[in-house]
Amino acid sequence: MSFLQSIIETLFGKRKDTAHTPLPLPLQVTDNAPLEPSAPRVLLITFNPVVDVEHGTRMIPFMGWNAVDQLVDGYIADVQKHSSGLVNYQVVESIEVDDWIPLEDGFRYDGKSFLAMMDQRGTAHKPDMMDYNWCIEKFDLVNRVMRNDIDEVWMFAFPYGGFFESRMIGKDAYWCNAPAMAHIDCPKRFVMMGFNYERGVGEMEEAFGHRIESIMTEVYAHASTAANLYKHFITYDKKAPGMAQVGWMHYAPNSQTDYDWGNKSVVTSACDDWLNFPNLTGATRQVSTPDWGDGDIRAHHTWWFDRLPHVAGRVDGIRCNWWHYAVHLDPKA
Repeated sequence: MSFLQSIIETLFGKRKDTAHTPLPLPLQVTDNAPLEPSAPRVLLITFNPVVDVEHGTRMIPFMGWNAVDQLVDGYIADVQKHSSGLVNYQVVESIEVDDWIPLEDGFRYDGKSFLAMMDQRGTAHKPDMMDYNWCIEKFDLVNRVMRNDIDEVWMFAFPYGGFFESRMIGKDAYWCNAPAMAHIDCPKRFVMMGFNYERGVGEMEEAFGHRIESIMTEVYAHASTAANLYKHFITYDKKAPGMAQVGWMHYAPNSQTDYDWGNKSVVTSACDDWLNFPNLTGATRQVSTPDWGDGDIRAHHTWWFDRLPHVAGRVDGIRCNWWHYAVHLDPKA
């Protein structure tokens, strides 16, 4: 311990870490929040430009990447299943765009420059983010949201297309794994998800998981240390030895580094106790990588989704159905 740190702790005491604070059991539940399924309406936008101009071949078949409809079907089915039917996404409109995406400085790849960049990925254009204002205006997203035609937007593109995994738009928007676009004049918040059709359903679910992490952080932003159930939920053994719960997208209960879902070490975890939420008992068992899919990204993430609280009622004013916050975006609802 450093000399300065010892002085601070002598004067003010050690800072409490939620991850090292036992859960306040039993939880006190009030029954004023019903369990209501949601059917969010999605605008699906696929950027699939022509790469081989001579033959008119578009990106997905030219590169041999995944069919978007199959990715979407797998993702929707997983979310529906692992939310116990509480989130039933509906794609109400699908748009395929044959144009290249403008980045923040106006740059657009073409077939030749894109393929050259893919040969040497370290040469990707900077800045590398899409011009979100262009996208919002081009597809009339604010008006579509305000007419209640759609609730959120899913975008698919090629690597280096410039998407954040998720980004929240509109009045009182907050961090959602990306800087909020609260300056957009839209009274109703909505999320734009960014997916890559080079990759699979597991990566789509990771993007959604990070969205949930951001939203639940906002939901519990003002909770006391002991009452912050979300912070307890994401605790893993490396952070709090012997007190692991479920972990988060990058960290299973026994992970030592990011994405370490295949770690074979055995740790004590209360991860299965969350299947009984809100009737938590603190029960633990020994767990390791076979419990969440032996390192498979999709298996780990659906295992994590299974344990998200999803019952009626509230604890300390916060719903016992965290899926509600994931799609309704209001941290005070």
